[in-house]
Amino acid sequence: MSRLAVLVPGGSGQLGRDLAALGGADGSDIEVRAPGSAELDVTEAGAVVEAVATLATSARESGRVPVVINAAAYTAVDAAEDDEERAFAVNADGPRVLAAACTSRRVPLVHVSTDYVFSGDGDRPYEPDDALGPRTAYGRTKAAGEDAVLGSGAQAWIVRTSWLYGAAGENFVRTMVRLERERDTVSVVDDQRGSPTWTADLAGGLLELAGLVAAGEGPRRRILHCSGGGDTTWCGLARAVFAELGADPERVRPCGTDEYPRPAPRPAYSVLSDASWREAGLTPLRPWPEALHAFFQDS
Repeated sequence: MSRLAVLVPGGSGQLGRDLAALGGADGSDIEVRAPGSAELDVTEAGAVVEAVATLATSARESGRVPVVINAAAYTAVDAAEDDEERAFAVNADGPRVLAAACTSRRVPLVHVSTDYVFSGDGDRPYEPDDALGPRTAYGRTKAAGEDAVLGSGAQAWIVRTSWLYGAAGENFVRTMVRLERERDTVSVVDDQRGSPTWTADLAGGLLELAGLVAAGEGPRRRILHCSGGGDTTWCGLARAVFAELGADPERVRPCGTDEYPRPAPRPAYSVLSDASWREAGLTPLRPWPEALHAFFQDS
């Protein structure tokens, strides 16, 4: 495997932190720099150009192959409905600037995207070539980011994922841990289905992809899907969290989406097929219940 130097915009988020942790593991051939938005704002073109130029120069001087993994994103799904301009700046303009900088320095780019680019009304796992139909500002801006990257001429890959949780930041799993302590019962929607994905597992997959790209063996397909194996509902995931905590899963009560209206509609079905990931020779992520158990063992 090639020795890598990886730049991770969005390094203060849950995925960025796990990418940095894996890259810094003992004996790793991967060197990761993961600046947060305060250090590297992807909407600031000058800063992005400088960061990619520095990565390219320092990597090649040290005999490493440079790769950018873009984990920066505006992910406040409900807030984006009233702040689509800012969401577009981060989710679409930022990737466009990154892709241009990567093109000029001949640095490969792996861009992380989301299940929200689909309509969410499917009945089978989504494939990369399925028609897009985002129904939220967040989904529209992420779809625009994909278009910007793919149309840039950069040596780039899009990796869509779903239902992320990790040790850092706010996410559904951490919220359920808190609510288990605070409430006797919790009502959770049971009519939205997807694939929970531990950011540590996704980080490992992204670095595996980066290794292939650095070795000149990047997948022919430029859009890939990577998420935890299997699928469940938010209620099913919440009950699994309670079980991991040693609490009674029946304290989680199923309810319908209509009982919890939100500014941004949630997709009823957002399961992503990992066939493209497997076809690329990449290691599929483990089943989501195994990953959730490992998350709690690691916490």
